[in-house]
Amino acid sequence: MVVEDADSGFCGAVVGFEGGAVVLEDRHGKRRIFPLEPAAFLLDGVPVTLTRPVAAPQGGLRLTASGSIAVADRRARVARAGRIWVEGLHDAALVERVWGDDLRVEGVVVEPLDGIDDLPARVAEFGPGADARLGVLVDHLTPDTKESRIVARVTSPHVLVTGHPYVDIWQAVKPASVGIRAWPVVPRGTPWKEGVCAALGVPDPREMWRLILSRVDSYRDLETPLIGAVERLIDFVVEPAP
Repeated sequence: MVVEDADSGFCGAVVGFEGGAVVLEDRHGKRRIFPLEPAAFLLDGVPVTLTRPVAAPQGGLRLTASGSIAVADRRARVARAGRIWVEGLHDAALVERVWGDDLRVEGVVVEPLDGIDDLPARVAEFGPGADARLGVLVDHLTPDTKESRIVARVTSPHVLVTGHPYVDIWQAVKPASVGIRAWPVVPRGTPWKEGVCAALGVPDPREMWRLILSRVDSYRDLETPLIGAVERLIDFVVEPAP
């Protein structure tokens, strides 16, 4: 869960508890401890009270890779009319790796796009509605970028677009999980994936991607902005129509 301390504005994922306090980790890996006081945090802008979880009995609850409680002896739900779109196959594979169990229980299908240049037209063609909500995950969604200008043209109340600040979904995997100190800085004008591979001495981007995906076991291997973005999309698509 990604929350914000209401007083300081510090935003991070809940990574642990110490006594009567919660430990938050931001996108840079910085950790801070905050007391568990009533309505001291914001979740999607709404004041909430965090409580320390009760330990499950040994051999009891099992968690999924996303940190959700696994649902036992339950078939995958028939797919909803709503969808989650991601920019490419790598994005789809990473979302499946971490949130696959949750998506099957909820009946949410993830579909890869080939970029978002024609996103407004694709949304119009899909025809989102109250019973067919659409969530879109966008790479490099930061102010004053091409991506932000394209997203601004999507105005349907039945569509939620979220994103992360990273140039590519690879960069949303924590460097430590991949076994590197930091993602290489790629010179402007050089294709990012090829630049990363050249800097790390990996001859083929496909080989690099297989390495990255193999090192992701759970949400703990991902940066906080991606976790929050995907969780918001899933909640939006499965929320009951009013």
